[in-house]
Order: sequence, then C-alpha cells, then structure tokens
Amino acid sequence: MYQRADLQPGDRILGAALIIEPTGTNVIEPGWCAELTPQNHLILTQEAGGGAESKLALPASATPDPVLLEIFNNLVRAIAEEMGVTLQNTSYSVNIKERLDFSCAIFDQAGQLVANAPHIPVHLGSMSESVGSLIRAKGGTLKPGDAYMSNNPYNGGTHLPDVTVITPVFVAAAAAPLFYVASRGHHADIGGITPGSMPPHSTTIDQEGILLDNVQIVDQGRFQEASLLALLTSGHYPVRNPSQNIADLQAQIAANERGVQELCRVVESYGVETVQAYMQHIQANAEESVRRVISVLNNGSFTYAMDDGSQICVTITIDRHQRRACVDFTGTSPQQSTNLNAPVAICKAVVLYVFRTLVEDDIPLNAGCLKPLEIIIPAGCLLNPRYPAAVVAGNVETSQAIANALYGALGVMAASQGTMNNVTFGNEHYQYYETICGGSGAGALFDGTDAVQTHMTNSRLTDPEVLEWRFPVLIQAFAIRPDSGGKGSHRGGNGVIRHIQFRAAMTAAILSGHRVVPPFGLAGGEPGAIGRNFVIRQDGRIEPLGGRAEVAMQPGDSFVIETPGGGGFGTIDT
Repeated sequence: MYQRADLQPGDRILGAALIIEPTGTNVIEPGWCAELTPQNHLILTQEAGGGAESKLALPASATPDPVLLEIFNNLVRAIAEEMGVTLQNTSYSVNIKERLDFSCAIFDQAGQLVANAPHIPVHLGSMSESVGSLIRAKGGTLKPGDAYMSNNPYNGGTHLPDVTVITPVFVAAAAAPLFYVASRGHHADIGGITPGSMPPHSTTIDQEGILLDNVQIVDQGRFQEASLLALLTSGHYPVRNPSQNIADLQAQIAANERGVQELCRVVESYGVETVQAYMQHIQANAEESVRRVISVLNNGSFTYAMDDGSQICVTITIDRHQRRACVDFTGTSPQQSTNLNAPVAICKAVVLYVFRTLVEDDIPLNAGCLKPLEIIIPAGCLLNPRYPAAVVAGNVETSQAIANALYGALGVMAASQGTMNNVTFGNEHYQYYETICGGSGAGALFDGTDAVQTHMTNSRLTDPEVLEWRFPVLIQAFAIRPDSGGKGSHRGGNGVIRHIQFRAAMTAAILSGHRVVPPFGLAGGEPGAIGRNFVIRQDGRIEPLGGRAEVAMQPGDSFVIETPGGGGFGTIDT
C-alpha cells in the first residue's frame, strides 16, 4: 500500500498493490505494473504473462482470511445489487420499475442463500426454498443456458403474484451447476378473480391466479415464449395482460444473466475452489454472529391476536450453553378458510429476518443465520397450510404478524403497523398494486418512525406523476396521520393517510390488518391506532370498508386508506 504523494517519477510498483491519493484509490491487479512519469501521470501496463491468466491463487483453507472474508461478503452482495439494477432498468411494469417490488440473490451449489441485495425481506428468506425445489425436481437435467420460473407457494413460493426466475450457473466444463442466481418479482397481475391478483375473499389458491411449478422458461438460451403465453392464458382465471408478464419475465432473465456473468468473472479471478469455500465461510460467519446474539437473549413467548379472531403463538427457548434457540409455533390457529394462510417458506423467512436484525455485524442475510435455530411449525396450522388453501394474504399480512409476534416474544420492540395495506385496482386494461407505509414500533432506546415500510416489505410507492400518467387516477392526499403512534417513554411511529380518486370505472380491493386489533405496545407503552378504509362517493356519501374488501369504483369516487401507527415502549413518567 502506497501513498501517491510519496512516489517519485520513475517509481514502478508491481501488483497486487493499492496507491492511495486524496481523491481516490488505484487498485493495481496482479500481473500489472504502475509507473509514475515525470509529468506526475500514473501509467498502468500489463506485464508479460499477466492479465486473465494471472489468477489469484488463494488457498481454500478451512480457516478464512478475515480480509478476504470481508471482500467476499461485499463482492457477492454487489453482484446481487447489479442484478437488481438490471431488473429495474429493463422491466416494464411500474410494480417492478417504480415500486421496486423485487429481490435478487446468490445461492451456493446446494441452493442455500449466500447473499442478497437489500430488497424485500419476505422474498429473500424464502427464495432458497424455491431453488431447493428446482434442484430436487430438475437437478439432473439442468443445462447451461437454462432458466426456470416458479410461484408455487407449496413448493418454496410465497404467493402467486411473486414469480421467481432461477438460473443455474455452470462454470467452464463443469457437468453440474456450481451456483444459482434468482430474481423474484411481484407481477402486477397473474390472473385470479380480481384484477391485480390480490383478491380479498379468495378461499382456494386456484382463485388467486396461474400456478407455475418449476416451468422451463429458457431452454439452452432459447426463450420459450409460445409455451409461456399458452400457460399464462389458460385456466378459469388467466392473466389479464400477458405481454406485461412476458416483458417483466424477460427482465428477470436479463438480471439473472448479469449475475451469471459476474459470478463467472469472480471465479476467473479467484478460482472456483476459493469462491466455493468462501461462500461457505460467509454462511459460517453469519451462523457465528447469530450464535453470539442468542447467548444474550432470554426465553419468551407471545400470543398475537389477528383481526379475524385467529392467533399466532410462539415460544422461544434459549440454550445458552449450545448457543441455540428453538422457535416453536405450537398453539397457532389452524389454517383458515380465508387467504391469511402463510406457507412454511414465509414463516422461515420471517424467523431468518428477525434474527438477522438482532445482529449488529455487517453480514449478508443468508442461510447461515438459520443454522443455530430449530423451527417448529405444526402441519395444517395457519403458518403451514395444506393445499389448496388460499395464501395471497399470508405473504403480505400474516408475515408481518409473525415478525411482530417474534419481537414481542423477545421483548425488544413494540408492534409495527403489522400490515402492508395492500391496495389493488384495475379492469381489463389496467392493473395496479401497491403497499402503503405506516408507523414502526418503538424500542427501549428509540422511538418508532413515521410513514415507513416495516419489516417484511421494503418496496416504495410509485411517484405520483408516474402513477397519474400511467393510470386514470389522481392522488388527492398523502400525508402523515397525526397522533396515530402509541404513547410511551418512546413513542410509536405515525401511520399515513392516502386518498386516491378514480377517473375511470375500475374494481378496487384492499387487503389489510389491524383494523380491529391495535398494534401492541410493550413494557407499559400504549398501542398504536388501528387503521381505517373507506370510500367517498362522488356525491359525498361515505362507505366504510373492512380490512378485506372489494368495491366498484366510478369516475369521481375516492378510496381512502388510513394506516395504523406503531406501538409505544415503556411507561410515561408523570
């Protein structure tokens, strides 16, 4: 490592080296030479036999080098982020391009999550289940240039609008994939009984859209458009805008291809043995970080009441000697005839997310975080339903409830708004979906945050200009909802008020929670305010709506959503 100011004309530095100056850092790769000219120019030249052939010969030892571990931590995350940028830039729907309702991640040879970009937590923690499903079903027949898609909630998916595209990564002459890359995007419509594919009253999964189970979408580089189109337009409830689905799927394929290229480049630089070894080291480091957290946690339990009368029960038992934890959901309500059922992959994703947030170390969210945890989810309960139970709200609503229940059992944070406030509207020409922010819960050392997406979602709202340009609606108001956060020594965050006026006849729907039961406070803190949904007709009439509702909207009618606040923490000194 050299300071640029210390160098003299004629100095020659062989890589690997760093040359640091006030405005930047020059990285001299192995096989390259840097020389300072009399004009103070830094000239880089490739040495004979250097370049691509000069691969870093790094040992794949059982004990990771801490510097190289940090490099790989950031390197694999950066690849996932590059995938996300590609997906955003090449997608068509506002759902992916504007709202960023997508996730990208890197997986090892066994299909275990290694690293992800900071996208949607409920996607990221469950995608490895989808990759594992593909390996079990098609592992022996995968070929270079193949890609598969899936949205089956009973085979690693979340709900039908979330379509995952998985691409195996073959390196050099390898006979089997050495890695996998995947992108999951929430499609604006995947069929079903309601435009936007988020029906509030579905009772079976068939009513929620087209189910895709490890369907080949690219065969050795050839996009299977004809068969894909036939599949999307089949069944009792086909997709309403298949060209939009195809455009977004092509964007997901492009994102995966970017990940494939970058992984191959990393292997070229470091060698396949080193890359594979450090993918395991990354997971082992995450496992150790979670074990350190577990060693300071206490046993706890919590019963979380939901608006429909069902409940989530969780008991967390800490074994400090083994530095392990058991997360037991025994006592949770049985699967429901509604669509609040959450597939088991979602429950595991929430547990992964919660324990990752307890870790202060800067580590990627990955499968290693789950290794010190035993998760018990009784079959046939709300969090492990049997086919063909409806599940569309389980991904967005029940996942939030699980997160709040876990934080309540651990005693570290009051409830967030506990819902994603899922709004869909559309007709045969338009389909739109958004989630709306609210208040986050307070903790022992911090206030909740106003108007923020919480826990299992991380998407943003479509800009008003874009929304009004692409759809016949007007945003009449979008504001913080005063005094909706729970009081306490640390107050909960406030929710928001969103007022959408329609300029064309459409069907609108809302899937939301905490319209009956308020988000809880902790340690004497007060609960947050419950949310409200209602329609203001053109003539001024107000029609209250429940937490799950579908309504016909006419030009001039307005849909108003008031989202819940977060719970407060601690008693107020008087």
